Amino acid sequence: QVQPVESGGGLVRSGGSLRLSCVASGPTFTTLNVAWFRQAPGKEREFVAGISWMTDRPYYADSVKGRFTISRNNAYHMAYLQMNSLKPEDTAVYYCAAVPSRVGELRTPDAYDYWGQGTQVTVSS
Repeated sequence: QVQPVESGGGLVRSGGSLRLSCVASGPTFTTLNVAWFRQAPGKEREFVAGISWMTDRPYYADSVKGRFTISRNNAYHMAYLQMNSLKPEDTAVYYCAAVPSRVGELRTPDAYDYWGQGTQVTVSS
């Protein structure tokens, strides 16, 4: 069983930075695809960034490309989302998601089996 747990959210001013962390328990972290999604009030959950278990290649939503960086540390069962140049429209609950041994870019919520509880990110203008 995999259980992601997020941390690192908070309140930041526009233009600021935050780093989110996700620790995923379980023995299979090295074969997990990991992604970050976010959900703002009244909106659907949307893909932010993902990283392949096979290639470690990251991929991003257009809205965050060039500002956010996803990474992973398999030895510590950790994934990270470094968020720079934050904007008020980045305000949302951010979720870490994981699924084992899938190939390709997984950009939809239904592609993931395991979800964390979420961490709030608020960007003030």
